[in-house]
Amino acid sequence: MLRVKNLQVYYGMIHALRSVSLHVKEKEVVALIGANGAGKTTLLSAVSGVVRASSGEVTLGGKAITRERPDRIVRDGIAHVPEGRHIFKPLSVEDNLLLGAYHRYSLAKRSAVRHEIDGIFSLFPVLADRRKQVAGTLSGGEQQMLAIGRALLSAPKVLLLDEPSMGLAPKVVKEIFGHISKLRAERGMTILLVEQNARGALAIADRGYVLETGKVVLQGPSEDLLANRDVQRAYLGRERED
Repeated sequence: MLRVKNLQVYYGMIHALRSVSLHVKEKEVVALIGANGAGKTTLLSAVSGVVRASSGEVTLGGKAITRERPDRIVRDGIAHVPEGRHIFKPLSVEDNLLLGAYHRYSLAKRSAVRHEIDGIFSLFPVLADRRKQVAGTLSGGEQQMLAIGRALLSAPKVLLLDEPSMGLAPKVVKEIFGHISKLRAERGMTILLVEQNARGALAIADRGYVLETGKVVLQGPSEDLLANRDVQRAYLGRERED
């Protein structure tokens, strides 16, 4: 579904991504883990067109999208939930969701979009109770649900999630990861998940990649990465005893 090949990204003289290659199959959850500054957010930004790659290729369903504008990439089927959520705080919950469907909200499709919003409220019932509430007054976990719901309203083929657990209490993190699992199980969503909570991300992912200083240094099934001693020491906070 999504394929990244030899992607190179520079910020001035800083070489942020170094020939990064990865792929995400349809209906698969893939985790991308690594320390701060490893290039995880840069990779998602390059895939969604927010950051311009200097070389390499990104394809979606076999179509090259590397040089497209971000708005065209959304229309092609990639939705990016950025780190920090970036909801429109002065607007209501419902209006934030409507903005997710801005590129397909027309007279002909208005009723369909409204029906899909009801589906988001079914997925995140707490948002239904707050549909007219100003988004900036929501809790951190509710804002994260809103950001994911807004992205889903773009009808994506691939969902990019950047640090969805950031700044949330452990109980809320567990709830957010549960929603991510449900998106794949019940909606067949294809997801590329960036997380510093490596254990939580790998627990719900099919496969994972480890990024260090802009390079993929390790990849494999999630259970293999969870059992890897180097991954345990660097990202899981412990080394498994024999």
